[in-house]
Amino acid sequence: MANQPELAILFADVVGSTKLYELMGDLKARETVARCIDAMTVATESFDGRVIKTMGDEVMSTFTDVDAAVDAAAKMQQLISEEVNADDVPVAIRVGFHFGPVMEEGDDIFGGAVHIANRMSSQAKAAQIVTSGATVELLSPEWQAATRQIDVTPVKGTTDHIPLYEVLWQQGENTRMLPTIDWAEATGVRTQRLRLRYRGTEIVVNDEKPDISIGRAEESDLVVKDTLISRLHARIEFRRGKFLLIDESTNGTCVLQANGEEHFVRRDSLQLRGEGAIGLGRVPQADSPQAIHFIYED
Repeated sequence: MANQPELAILFADVVGSTKLYELMGDLKARETVARCIDAMTVATESFDGRVIKTMGDEVMSTFTDVDAAVDAAAKMQQLISEEVNADDVPVAIRVGFHFGPVMEEGDDIFGGAVHIANRMSSQAKAAQIVTSGATVELLSPEWQAATRQIDVTPVKGTTDHIPLYEVLWQQGENTRMLPTIDWAEATGVRTQRLRLRYRGTEIVVNDEKPDISIGRAEESDLVVKDTLISRLHARIEFRRGKFLLIDESTNGTCVLQANGEEHFVRRDSLQLRGEGAIGLGRVPQADSPQAIHFIYED
């Protein structure tokens, strides 16, 4: 195989862009998202990065230097908070990046490092920058001092876990450093499990299988077909004794607890407790064949 160039791959996207359209109206929301894209592009180019592509409210960029990637990420957050954010409707982005080998095809890039970078972005919250432990080791001492480990996340298809680090990009944030997470505690043996049932299929999420995908794509662990469902709609992860539903879809995910409580998540996460039903893109009905039933067992 030909030598693969190593790059820092960065993903940044607008948090809750669908909500912006509801609160601002189509015209203002579209202008606001466009301003965010412009700001993320300017920040990328300011540190010699290359915008690979824009996808709706998301930008994918690459950098030959790791510090340049984190400099650009911090600049993105600064521009959004100072020049785009509105007092009446808060606007925020989340950023994730990872350094590793990539495969180049035309103007696009592919490979495991790209997937990990995207995973870092999906783990970030509003106004947050997240990267991998391996990438932190490549940062300059100054930037390393402005990071803290916040969690670990499993790598799909393996038993490996990736340490997640937050980059404290705002001035003075590094006074709030937390101790490193105890790896044994974070990845130790657990007895909890979450059972999922859908149309006669049952999947158990536990320590042996801590990460599953749900969507209409055939490669999903749980395949659910419907026009409202994204190819990769959601994931369920078992982290540090908690089962997290992580939505990565266009239309969001609804959870109906057995006690009648309803929760909606879009591009965010929710802890699953007790028992109930999951609806992809719609509120689930307990007796609907499209409902995914879950029950927590200890």
